[in-house]
Amino acid sequence: MTISPIGLAFEKSKKEKRPALLTYIVAGDNTKKKSLDILNSISKYADICEIGFPHNTPIADGGQIQTSSYRAIKNGIKMRDVFQIIKKFKKNKNTKPVILMGYYNMIYQYGPNKFLKKCRQVGVNGIIVVDLPWPDNIVFAGKCKKNFITFVQLLSPTTSKTRMKKIINSSHDMIYYISMLSTTGGKLKVSPRKILKNYSKIKKIIKTRNKKLVIGFGITSKNISAFKSSDGCVVGSEICKKISKSIKNRQNPVTKVRNMVKNLRRKLS
Repeated sequence: MTISPIGLAFEKSKKEKRPALLTYIVAGDNTKKKSLDILNSISKYADICEIGFPHNTPIADGGQIQTSSYRAIKNGIKMRDVFQIIKKFKKNKNTKPVILMGYYNMIYQYGPNKFLKKCRQVGVNGIIVVDLPWPDNIVFAGKCKKNFITFVQLLSPTTSKTRMKKIINSSHDMIYYISMLSTTGGKLKVSPRKILKNYSKIKKIIKTRNKKLVIGFGITSKNISAFKSSDGCVVGSEICKKISKSIKNRQNPVTKVRNMVKNLRRKLS
């Protein structure tokens, strides 16, 4: 069985004895050019780049990501622009696997088959659909697999063990564990120790080595070192916050975000 680019990214970080670093930015924040420049600048330090497509009612996203989305929408970013940004990013010699993250109604409006065909054309490697839980996602996840795209299933602290087993069985090579019940960017209300305790319980259920479990929600420069035993850590809201702050202070968000991601990577090494 061939390993996906996402699987290869995890293998590389494992060889380097550290978790994979997954970064998240909203496509088109604050302009098409700037978001591409940010992606190109962080690709040296990130292992996998999550890219959100802007949405006007993002149910799972906290204030920082919502602000990024609003900025992108205000600048007229459309789905075709998101694909264009990814296509250009994939031409970078340091390019990394891309996971596109968003909401199903936008995929539905675009047409699921057309959407996946376009994803494959531009080089999308994985998809997270926040509002399409298992088992509602079985058909779409199957279509992703046929297009060699990893469909990333989500688990949360309230997912029952029975349901968890079913989600894990139906998952591809990466699973996303939502560390706490909150929107993104919420302050970490649970201790890293408790999160890792839940995490290791899930890892015991996974057992198979070809499925990696990443932790997201509430992970920042301050606490990321505590999660070194995980397969991967996702940082999104803190990056979006850095972009907002840079724009407000009339600084270059590209440099600021690159330095921040470099620091995150160092803390995981």
